[in-house]
Amino acid sequence: MANGYAGRYLRVDLTEGRCGDFRVDEPLQRAFIGGSSLGAKLFLDGYPLSADPLAPECPLMVMTGPLVGSGFPGTSRFAVCAKSPLTGIWGESACGGTFGPELKRAGFDGIIVTGRAAAPVMLSLREGEACLRDATALWGMDIYAATDQIKQDDPGVKVLAIGPAGENGVRFAAIGNDKGHFVGRTGLGAVMGAKRLKAIAVRGTKKLGKADEGRYREAHAAALREIKDSALAGSLHAMGSDAGMDIGMINGDVPVRNWTVGEDFDLSAALSGPTLSETYLTRAHACSHCPVACKRIVRVDDGPFRTEEGPGPEYETCGTFGTMIMNRDLAGVIKANELCNRYGMDTISCGSAIAWAMELTEKGVLTPEMTDGIELRWGDMEAVLRLLPRIARREGFGGLLAQGSLAAARTIGPQAEDAVVHVKGLDLPMHDPRGFHGMGLAYMMSNRGACHLQHAVLATEQGMASWPQLFPMKDDYRGTTSEGKAELVYHAENYGILGNSLAICHYLVDCLQPETIRDAFNAVTGFDYSFADLMRCGARDWMLKRGINNLLGVTAKDDCLPKRIMTPLAEGAAAGSVPDVERLKNEYYALRGLDERGIPRKEKLRELGLDELGERLFASGR
Repeated sequence: MANGYAGRYLRVDLTEGRCGDFRVDEPLQRAFIGGSSLGAKLFLDGYPLSADPLAPECPLMVMTGPLVGSGFPGTSRFAVCAKSPLTGIWGESACGGTFGPELKRAGFDGIIVTGRAAAPVMLSLREGEACLRDATALWGMDIYAATDQIKQDDPGVKVLAIGPAGENGVRFAAIGNDKGHFVGRTGLGAVMGAKRLKAIAVRGTKKLGKADEGRYREAHAAALREIKDSALAGSLHAMGSDAGMDIGMINGDVPVRNWTVGEDFDLSAALSGPTLSETYLTRAHACSHCPVACKRIVRVDDGPFRTEEGPGPEYETCGTFGTMIMNRDLAGVIKANELCNRYGMDTISCGSAIAWAMELTEKGVLTPEMTDGIELRWGDMEAVLRLLPRIARREGFGGLLAQGSLAAARTIGPQAEDAVVHVKGLDLPMHDPRGFHGMGLAYMMSNRGACHLQHAVLATEQGMASWPQLFPMKDDYRGTTSEGKAELVYHAENYGILGNSLAICHYLVDCLQPETIRDAFNAVTGFDYSFADLMRCGARDWMLKRGINNLLGVTAKDDCLPKRIMTPLAEGAAAGSVPDVERLKNEYYALRGLDERGIPRKEKLRELGLDELGERLFASGR
């Protein structure tokens, strides 16, 4: 077993109440490294792709990477993977915090859970041992309350838990790590809830080995120097991810009024990172071993949105519960964020569904009779806060929104569906591809649906990072052009997706030099990979997940942008601009090695060492 790995993976069958371990051989680790990349390989090889995402036989995977637990900056992350109940295709989401390193120190690189418990259970891992405990008393608690109770009963553990949204099968339910870190996207909390797995509690003290301690110390020191010198790291420390709100409004990146308005500077000023820091911030907070400390701890002392000190909103939440619904009250955003955290709901998909409902209410498609008497007017945060618990409990109109905005729209009709802004069923994050065409292509081609984290496109296209040693780059990319963007996206995916297998925060990928990350990886594992080796691993990861999605029915017709995004804005930096979808797709397909149907070519699969995937893809004569 290579250094950097605990050497064991836990397999849990909740139906039978059994826990056992298994090992992954080194060739597989070398090819897929870890995280969601290795999770996708194990999913493809061992589990039924056609099963319903909430069926007992569908696995829920919690996967770390080789740098997790090493102490290297930004490597606190872990990935949760499953077939998504929101999109019906490959689902994954990553999270920082404390859980990933603790899982490694407890002696496990990952966990695969199948089955369904007869009654609610909690999985307890301590120093290499695993057991299932009754969690009936925790069922129904929100994530904060459940986490507090688990820690009171077993001090020192790190907790991964779901709230009422996951228990009730909300299709965008999230999973929380120690209250302030969330596995948010693709609805994996609903998978955990369907298995009646309330929480995973872990404690470990195992020391993780490194192949070359001296070389690792050099890479670690280099990382600290680069973070200290990084303007991006400084901005994130001072203002958190919401630092991007003001500049985003200037350059056409921020969606307003459910993607229909190009700019509103009064709105962005009210919701910006500086405003958050000046009014409600109590302190910064960091994930394990991260000197950036981009997390916000906030408190609202009085008023209708009074909130006790706790985790504050990220940029995405300030978008979905701010600019998207025309809410200028940052305290209201903080309260909505707290409720989504407690109930366990992805703030992007939840806020997007509410913005969709507000637009349809304005157009008269939705009436108060249809929305349980809640009048969803733009900017009305009191109405939003009344609706959130109804979504979490799937009550009335809240039950419709709990399906996700696309499924909800399809029950109403074409006019409703035109107002949903998604790719492959996943609501867009808060970055407008009309302002940055490369981001539009990245949304189209992301394997979990619209995503700003499965690549390094955002940082490169917006000029926050540059890596000419990895791939050809321009000195300055113009956002509102499709020229040259396919090549940018192709390379930025291959590099950025490595964060999912190495399990390193995408902010640190943007702040650090590739040499530093490569050297740390080699020092820990002893693999001695070159840039070319790592980029090949990234390409293999992307193609593996694409092949899984092809087997699940995804084709070229799904690689598209929604009608709303293909409608030009009238104002702002992106006014009159829409991505040239056909050009982007054709150029990208040629680079990636996809045929006109959006299916990998046999020779490309062979080149990447994915021959078994090719056999499955072409078994029916495709």
